[in-house]
Amino acid sequence: MDKEFAWIASIRQKRMLSEDVELGIGDDAAIVRVPDGYDQVLAVDTMVEDVHFSRATMAPEDIGYKALAVNISDLAAMGAVPKQYLVSLAVPKQGWPDEETRRIYAGLEEAAALYGMDLIGGDTVSTADKLVISVTVTGIVETSVRLLRANARPGDVIAVTGPLGASLAGLDLLLDQTNGVPVPEMDQDQLIRSHQRPVPQVKAGRLFAELGIRAALNDISDGISREAKEIAEASGVRMVLDWKRIPKPDILALFDEEKQKDWVLHGGEEFQLVCVFSGKHWRDVCLLAEQHGITISPVGMVEAGEPAVILIDGQESETLTKSGYDHFRDRE
Repeated sequence: MDKEFAWIASIRQKRMLSEDVELGIGDDAAIVRVPDGYDQVLAVDTMVEDVHFSRATMAPEDIGYKALAVNISDLAAMGAVPKQYLVSLAVPKQGWPDEETRRIYAGLEEAAALYGMDLIGGDTVSTADKLVISVTVTGIVETSVRLLRANARPGDVIAVTGPLGASLAGLDLLLDQTNGVPVPEMDQDQLIRSHQRPVPQVKAGRLFAELGIRAALNDISDGISREAKEIAEASGVRMVLDWKRIPKPDILALFDEEKQKDWVLHGGEEFQLVCVFSGKHWRDVCLLAEQHGITISPVGMVEAGEPAVILIDGQESETLTKSGYDHFRDRE
């Protein structure tokens, strides 16, 4: 059997999890049905070796898992149900044996299984230098639901679905860039896992979609400073964040405030959601979140004004201008 066809056969699912897939791997393209009353949601993300991930800090399974998880997080921010995914993998001619490539797919399959997603296609090619993995995902959302960045209004409440800062703290632990501060082994493991195996907030996104209210969501893949700025610009408002109200892992208190702020405000790949809800619906959001075991913490307010993100820390305030997490730049 041709090596390429043997490879395709090895990654092909034995059966589709969703009845929406009329045709998966095996032809020139996949055919997928969209249920009545729903729209299809699409997202794509690409990860490049030594830019978005390093073999020194992530196992092949972690690379595959995260490559899919980052896309699932985009679906969560739209309130969508994850459905299918396609994978394009460019593998260097040297340095990545077949066994490690298969482990990448094992990580993809692990993430897909958590959300009931079907692999319906992709491509595998060789490249001269670094490994590149690009994943496209599909999801569905009710035609009436639009949790857009442009939905924020003055007077709205800004909230997040969980603690921030763990992912970048975990990366700095892996790179031995924590300034020699001793961290208990259990906490190290939790921070590192937050970086290697972040959890998309699909359940929260779906809950907010089902509320049927105006809301703006953004997943925190590049730091809350950047994600909040995207909402501010799309909505034409000012986002005011309260540093003391932003939830953080307790272990970060071991580090100086400058380090904490770098991790919490500008750290990427959190996959928590930053959300904006109208004040009149805030109590309903909190009650429903509590009923479903979802954490939601208020961290600021939306104000009228030129698009900007303002951080309040006690009596001091500053405009956040940092663009967010920039992968491995200045971290070698």
